[in-house]
Amino acid sequence: MKVAQDLIDDVEMALLVWTDYGKGFIKRLGVSPDAFLQMCLQYTYYKNQNKFSLTYEASMTRLYREGRTETVRSCTMKSVDFVLSMLDPSKKREERLSLLREACDNHQELYRDAMCGKGIDRHLFALYVIKRYLEEESPFFDRIFPPTYLLSTSQTPMNQVESDMYDMDPAQRARLTTAGGGFGPVADRGYGVSYIVAGENQISFHISSKRSADNTSSREFREELKRSLKDMQTLFLNKADEVVTNGIDIKSSL
Repeated sequence: MKVAQDLIDDVEMALLVWTDYGKGFIKRLGVSPDAFLQMCLQYTYYKNQNKFSLTYEASMTRLYREGRTETVRSCTMKSVDFVLSMLDPSKKREERLSLLREACDNHQELYRDAMCGKGIDRHLFALYVIKRYLEEESPFFDRIFPPTYLLSTSQTPMNQVESDMYDMDPAQRARLTTAGGGFGPVADRGYGVSYIVAGENQISFHISSKRSADNTSSREFREELKRSLKDMQTLFLNKADEVVTNGIDIKSSL
């Protein structure tokens, strides 16, 4: 019990329920809510750690019998270009918007590939298991396994019985929607971030890290995430507080 309690005590968890905007606003921008939030997490992580790191996002493979998950590697050259543009004062808003859209489109393509069995991580893991079974030597696998995901992320479905709640009164549905749940950091010096797009105007984040790590703080990450969400919202707003979507200004309800 002491070992279990020590592990529990070492986890620092911070919760953020963001209500300034949700999937309603993001979808009006013409980008995927999941891709948008992944880029926001990349932006936040870089500001918090001053570096880019291998990032894990879980993708479902339920299209296949007994399918479970595949890895989407969210940190890409396109996400890096977007993040650096946000920190470059010489970049104009239009350039940042263009880079964000490119990064989101690329992320969506990676997610679809993973979902449709075109990911690489599970394939490499199967080969790794065979290598271990045959007791073969492989400098390549020795170098890449186990992968160190310093930022591990996952989107949690709003609920598992959404179809059963379709005819339910909206007020009652709202009462049954929670902030979701999270998970611990995969790496000792990393973060675990679970998020749930809980409605048109709510996104919840569970951020975890280890208290014993001297380079992480879930609470500091949460505060940086708030600033990132606001920064990325501002990208789509002109001076008249109108939403810019695909080159067309529409009145914002924010």
